[in-house]
Order: sequence, then structure tokens, then C-alpha cells
Amino acid sequence: MREDFREILRLVRPGARVLDVGCGEGDLLELLAREKQADGRGLELEAPNVSACLARGLAVVQGDADSDLDQFPTKAFDYAVLSQTLQATRNPRHVLSELLRIADRAIVSFPNFGHWRVRWSLLTRGRMPETEVLPEPWWSTPNIHLCSLADFAALTEDLDLRVEHCAALGGGRRARAINPDGALENWRAESALFLLSRRSDGVGEAPPDHQHDLFEA
Repeated sequence: MREDFREILRLVRPGARVLDVGCGEGDLLELLAREKQADGRGLELEAPNVSACLARGLAVVQGDADSDLDQFPTKAFDYAVLSQTLQATRNPRHVLSELLRIADRAIVSFPNFGHWRVRWSLLTRGRMPETEVLPEPWWSTPNIHLCSLADFAALTEDLDLRVEHCAALGGGRRARAINPDGALENWRAESALFLLSRRSDGVGEAPPDHQHDLFEA
């Protein structure tokens, strides 16, 4: 099991309504349904992945996180999950804001571009790094907005979001709770996972005419 999936499974409460954005072939949705009896839904860009999800009996629609999250009703879910996908979005600030409009909490994981291996590769080779969590060369990677742990923590402050939990991931080890403001953790964490909520109800809300259910027939 992916280590971020294991941590997400631990954080999601039983029976929760969950939206998995960028759900791939539905592995996390199936896991949450089986282990937490979650009422899961998925949004996925790639048509073959959507077909794979539907073949598994999962409720998934095809769509783009950058443009289609505003079609979901406000507070329709308990959790919105964005697992290793934020860095592939065109407008990560908007996507994060939308996650916390449509759900009470957001769980976001991403590769940390501030990790020491990334810094060392840039320092010694002068080239974009290729690591276990960033395996693609620069010219073919889907990642267009890489960030460090410190960058993401600053964005949560800018959006006035509450960090309920932060964990470091990497090296095949279990997730480790960390302080996202710790300078040392920005070197040590290969990937990071955040559990976020709104400090106020006004953050990221959309007008009522944007709110209808993509899963309705």
C-alpha cells in the first residue's frame, strides 16, 4: 500500500463522504470503501482511468480539477483528497481553495522540492532532479507547479487555512507527524501530507449558480 494512502486511511473517519480528485484507477476509493465504509466519489482526467474505475463499480466522473471543481456543491463532502496531484494542476491555489469549499477538510499530499536529494542534485549536477518521487525527466513530467514544504505551508497561511495535521513521507517508512514550519523538515521530508480545514466559512466559497452535482443522472 502506498504510504500516503495508509495515512489517508488513518485520517478519514468511518462512513465519511469523500471526493478523490485525480483518483486514477480508483485504488484509494476502493480502499476507503472497504476499510472505512466511506461514501466515495472520484474526479479523474484520463478516460482509460475513468473506465477502470467504473469497471470496479466506483462512482467516478471524467473532469479536470482546474476547471470542474466549481461544479460541485458547497460542503458536499466531509473530505476532499488530492494525492500527489496538486503539482500537476495549472492553478494550484484555486484548486486548493475549491477543495475547502466543497469539503469540510482537504487531504493533500505532494513531493517536496525542498528535500535534500533535490537540492543536492541541483547543486552538483545543475540539472532538474530525478528521484523516486520525481522520476520523470523535465521534458516529459506532468508536474508543472513543483513546490517545497515551506512553499505549501506559506500558501495555507495566505488562504487562511488551518493545518490540523502534517506528516512527512518517504523512504518506504510510515508517515511521521511533523511541524510544517520547521526548517529542518523542509530538508528531510521527501513528500508531505497535510490535513486542512477552513479558519472561517468564507474561504473559497463560490456563488450558488456554480453548485450542482456532477454525479446526478
